[in-house]
Amino acid sequence: MIYLNGRFMPIEEACVPVLDRGFIFGDGVYEVIPVYSRRPFRLPEHLKRLQRSLDGIRLSNPLSEDEWVRLIGELVEFNQEQDQSLYLQVTRGVARRDHAFPPGVAPTVFMMTNPLVTSPPELVESGVAAVSAVDNRWLRCDIKAISLLPNVLLSQLAVDAGAVETLLLRDGFLTEGAASSIFVVRGDVLLAPPKDHLILPGITYDVILELAASAALTTEVRRIGEHEVRTAQELWLTSSAKEVLAITRLDGRPVADGKPGPLFRRMHRFYQDYKNTVMRKES
Repeated sequence: MIYLNGRFMPIEEACVPVLDRGFIFGDGVYEVIPVYSRRPFRLPEHLKRLQRSLDGIRLSNPLSEDEWVRLIGELVEFNQEQDQSLYLQVTRGVARRDHAFPPGVAPTVFMMTNPLVTSPPELVESGVAAVSAVDNRWLRCDIKAISLLPNVLLSQLAVDAGAVETLLLRDGFLTEGAASSIFVVRGDVLLAPPKDHLILPGITYDVILELAASAALTTEVRRIGEHEVRTAQELWLTSSAKEVLAITRLDGRPVADGKPGPLFRRMHRFYQDYKNTVMRKES
């Protein structure tokens, strides 16, 4: 079952008019929320980020927070899986094709869930390959916009190279991955790019830094130069689906000794413990 504009229905019955501005212009925003044991993880934080994205494109939120919570809960219950990946999207709605905002148009609200598929154990053990590319996206990457063509093209670079992610560099500094946050380990220090307009403020990014703080790991949130990335002792990628993975090859070359590092293994264990003791018990 999916949700579309006030109705729950099978996805095969869902239709959106071709003049929807999401289809015509990519004029909308979205969220992806992991669901563990039928409990949406950090739902208030995801809804806050949704509101920030809506504010960023000057679109009024069509639902109150209580309405979002209720509808998301109902959709999760409609679907069978205990662990789900919930996708929600809000567009500016249906109107004659014109760049200017149309007055008096109701936004389109769509939600669906899929089984939550996390990284298999063999990738955790071996690490993954990544490539690097110039970050040529727009300058408001902090808005979780549905117009993701630049990310699609950058992600395809990794697929073409047999890798799983593309690390993005802008003006000589790391921003993020095409579909993930990136962390760098140098010495015993965990480095993270700062949250600004050039990266998406990731919820999993926050979890990693919180876990690092609780374990008394030394962290620095600052700009990370390309040289620091290429000479790192460890590189990680994080996302709600991939959780935390070690990048062991970058642009065909091994990262350090080409194996997941000790700090990664500690963080992966912390993350799994946190998932099983906190994420699955959130109200």
